[in-house]
Amino acid sequence: MQKRFEGRVAVVTGASRGIGYHAAKALAGEGAHVIAIARTVGGLEELDDEIRSAGGQATLVPVDLTDFEAIDRLGAAIYERWKKLDVLVANAGILGGLSPLGHVTPKTWDKVMAVNVTANWRLLRSLDPLLRQSDAGRVIVLTSDAAHTCKAYWGPYAVSKAAVETLLRTYVAETRQTPITGMLLNPGPMRTALRAEAMPGENVGTLAHPSEVAPDLLDLVAPENKDTGLLYDFPSKELRSFFQVT
Repeated sequence: MQKRFEGRVAVVTGASRGIGYHAAKALAGEGAHVIAIARTVGGLEELDDEIRSAGGQATLVPVDLTDFEAIDRLGAAIYERWKKLDVLVANAGILGGLSPLGHVTPKTWDKVMAVNVTANWRLLRSLDPLLRQSDAGRVIVLTSDAAHTCKAYWGPYAVSKAAVETLLRTYVAETRQTPITGMLLNPGPMRTALRAEAMPGENVGTLAHPSEVAPDLLDLVAPENKDTGLLYDFPSKELRSFFQVT
């Protein structure tokens, strides 16, 4: 019996832990060749062991996403080997701490924007030609309620998520005449390192585990799913649209 993602190639960022780890594992379990990107070599190797023990395939790319030239090389390397890309899961992100805007250092601001926004633009820039070679290119970008609630002290993170939402929606507008679709995914409060940094001391037993969102993520990037330009809110299981000015 053919698996859902048999013969498909998927890039997953932030794949060494949390949501990215379980997304990569789930995609590989359904037959995709996963290109797993993260800074942490140990986490990537653990992921690779799990994928291979289950009969799957992965290529590990230990790189910091602020190495933008490396992102350009990634696109070239994927082209040389596969000539296409079917799935991009842009999961990697950082919090940058919680602080009043006036107390945020320029270094912290620039780092959050580099990882959460610019790196995702560089990924789209590098991988867009490959996604266009797929019969059903699928892009999913992780976002947060912070982009809309604008809570005090979450400034850099909230601004970066609002920006990356606009980035994805712009890309969707530019690819509407192609087989590519793009979706935003809000996982909500989840048992991740980023959440622990933001809310130390929180009872993690009340939070969803990162593995729980993986099945829904796979549905969003499945070739048969034609939804595009929407936000999937995992806590409510709702698809949400954005007001469009025509």
